Amino acid sequence: MNDVRTYLEQKREEHLDELKQLLAIPSVSALSEHKEDVRKAAAWFVDTLQKAGLEHVEMIETKGHPLVYADWLHAKGKPTVLIYGHYDVQPVDPINLWETPPFEPSIREGKIFARGATDDKGQTFMHIKALEALLKTEGTLPVNVKLIIEGEEEIGSPNLDPFVEQEQNKLQADVLVISDTPMLGKGKPAICTGLRGLCSLQIDVKGTKGDLHSGLYGGAVQNSVHALVQLLDSMRNEKGQVMVEGFYDDVVDASPEERESFARLDHHDDEMKDELGVTELFGEEGFSTLERTWIRPTLEINGIYGGFQGEGVKTVIPSEAHAKITCRLVPDQDPDQIASLIEKHIEAHTPPGVKVTTTRFDTGRPFAASVDHPAIQAAARSYEAIYGEPAVFTRMGGSIPVVETFHRLMKLPIVLMGFGLPSENFHAPNEHFHLENFDKGLVTLCHYWHELANIEEN
Repeated sequence: MNDVRTYLEQKREEHLDELKQLLAIPSVSALSEHKEDVRKAAAWFVDTLQKAGLEHVEMIETKGHPLVYADWLHAKGKPTVLIYGHYDVQPVDPINLWETPPFEPSIREGKIFARGATDDKGQTFMHIKALEALLKTEGTLPVNVKLIIEGEEEIGSPNLDPFVEQEQNKLQADVLVISDTPMLGKGKPAICTGLRGLCSLQIDVKGTKGDLHSGLYGGAVQNSVHALVQLLDSMRNEKGQVMVEGFYDDVVDASPEERESFARLDHHDDEMKDELGVTELFGEEGFSTLERTWIRPTLEINGIYGGFQGEGVKTVIPSEAHAKITCRLVPDQDPDQIASLIEKHIEAHTPPGVKVTTTRFDTGRPFAASVDHPAIQAAARSYEAIYGEPAVFTRMGGSIPVVETFHRLMKLPIVLMGFGLPSENFHAPNEHFHLENFDKGLVTLCHYWHELANIEEN
């Protein structure tokens, strides 16, 4: 490993320059105007994988954005690892809150700032550079590897699921490794053993055929914005509980042992309040903050709009109002069933005088894994060897839809070993990645592949 460390140290500035090139590509999968940028990012990965020494590198077309595949399969008798990552990123709004342009990467205070720095370009890039370091210094890899990198994770991976189903032989492996999750905190490595699922809907309320003068018609017709607010308010009570009938029916409660393990983690509500700039935290009554964000389902309003939005006042009764909502789901909630329950709730609680339609968007199933699997324990040993701290086992409130897909279709054990920090603003302005974890993460990954190669001997 000394040669690997030396190689990574000598190549550090070159690697950071390459990462900046990648982060400069505005590969926003959700926005059609960035379609060619997304393809440009895929092509960048094809070129980088080839230069790193991977084989059978190809760009695979889908009905949407392309996939990138590569492998190296010369470690006879050793496990095969499938590495997953994504090169698409979230939109950058609100742009005015960025201290530096989101696609002009900059390094300051030991962090690299750009959209995608931690989610997930930076962490996917680390995997390639770790493999490159091993190939350049040792001439081989301790395990067989396959990589599948997609460009649609941020829009729910609509084309990856059918690809996985059709290409199970191509992707067959002994373990799936993903770096798209946060550590517990600075210097505190964590292995994520559970993810919440996702369902999302848009709600469109239509009242009068057009906006009306509030003096002429106020008090005589339904106001679409009022109707939408009333409808949304019916979905959650003042105790943070979702009031959609049947919403909690299939929730599998965490074991007392797991809840006890969460309580032992070094989490402080006061620190979170200070970090977030709020006077109080809020969530479902009867659960701790970690439990609320890791093992309990939610229903959140992500955006609401309608009526006059400009400066000053315009005295209208809005004809239309719109909202976007998402639910984070836990085992064994089914996203399609939850969406149906919400639609049924909307139908039952629609105020008079308006029509309501819903459109479904991203979905993802929840996932939970056992901490006892040898591949997960090997990851824990690698973290501790490099960080000098025992890895803890956590869950994550976010979603990675493909995790459940690989687990369900291919029965693969899944190791979620991320190197980001919860405070790095992924999905928000000023996203960044601490270079301390970039450096240590590269060595941790190299160490892990050796641990995994000898897993039967441990």
